[in-house]
Amino acid sequence: MAKRAMLNLMFFIRKSKLLKSGEASVNLRITVSGKSVEVAIGKNVNPDSWSNEKGGVIGNNKEAKVLNTYIDQVKADFLDFYRQFSYEGKDITAQTLKNAWLGVEEDHKMILQIFQEHNDQVKLLIGKDFAQATHQRYETSLKHVKAFIKKKYKVNDLPVQALDHNFATGLEFFLKTERDCGHNTAAKYIKNFKKVVRIAMANGWIKSDPFANHKMPLRKVDRGFLSEAELELLRNKEIPVERLNYVRDAFLFACYTGLAYADLKKLSKRNLIEGQNGVLWIHTKRTKTDNECHIPLISAAQDILTKYSNHPHCIEKNVLLPVYSNQKTNAYLKEIALLCGIDKNLTSHLARHTFATTITLNNNVPIESVSKMLGHSSINMTKIYARLLDNKVENDMSALMNKY
Repeated sequence: MAKRAMLNLMFFIRKSKLLKSGEASVNLRITVSGKSVEVAIGKNVNPDSWSNEKGGVIGNNKEAKVLNTYIDQVKADFLDFYRQFSYEGKDITAQTLKNAWLGVEEDHKMILQIFQEHNDQVKLLIGKDFAQATHQRYETSLKHVKAFIKKKYKVNDLPVQALDHNFATGLEFFLKTERDCGHNTAAKYIKNFKKVVRIAMANGWIKSDPFANHKMPLRKVDRGFLSEAELELLRNKEIPVERLNYVRDAFLFACYTGLAYADLKKLSKRNLIEGQNGVLWIHTKRTKTDNECHIPLISAAQDILTKYSNHPHCIEKNVLLPVYSNQKTNAYLKEIALLCGIDKNLTSHLARHTFATTITLNNNVPIESVSKMLGHSSINMTKIYARLLDNKVENDMSALMNKY
């Protein structure tokens, strides 16, 4: 149980600061858990008749009785606000009690208001601290939370103090049922929303984390990859449709370099750097994280670039490859998989997994080098992509097998 805030009320006057009439203003010092604020209660008194020890006027005359009765009423008002705040679970501070007594409206921060203000700041920092895609994810998360509040609470917004464990579990249930999100997708939207919680806690608008007992770790998902045999099949397949040829070649180039779709689409000649030994490199920054990627090109990747070096689209747009939209790319990849007899869900992101597994790790490229080429901030991120095929394990164990 949380420790209850301790309240202390002290009425006093300052004889050093008298009014022009010679009287002193009666003040109240409100102290809650060691923090104090002061307020004038709107009454004045002859300083000679005041007792700071008593916290009131000395004497039994009518004026003294009236003022002491008023002081008792002010004290009772503050105690009533204190009990009311305790019952309602509101944040009790000296300032909130003072505001309540003065009738000052509290500036209630609203959940969606905080979220929107955060997103607006992210938008202004696109290209500096955030990528466009990051802002879009926050905006999508905001839309989901807005729909959840509307459906569950029947209001357009909620005070941030309404955030509790029930809100956290309810949001997860809403995302998985009403929005038909998978577990990991729902977890990512909730992770974005937790930014609002951190902002609210940092500003003291809420005292506890409503997600403290809500655990939703990401589930491991095997997105798959292409084997060397499947890569060769894809590379050598005669495809008569031009648009499918473009997509096939761009996909293969991503498999040979590990580039994500957004980074592949923006490649230009300025990203090509010739190394000291004549090796051609790609130097670029990841759109998603702004991390540097330095990737040496294997001959198969260079062959694809040569094929499109004089392509009209590439010349006009100053890009290295003709790349369709991500939506069209993934749709056409399904056609290509069917033509090639590859029973896997080909997507643009599958190329990064193929690069990490088939092209590099299973050809003895150290994971540290793979991580750098993929533009990851840590090797732990690379381990998500990393898989070791049985033949790699067998080769690694061959010396041990011979010994025993």
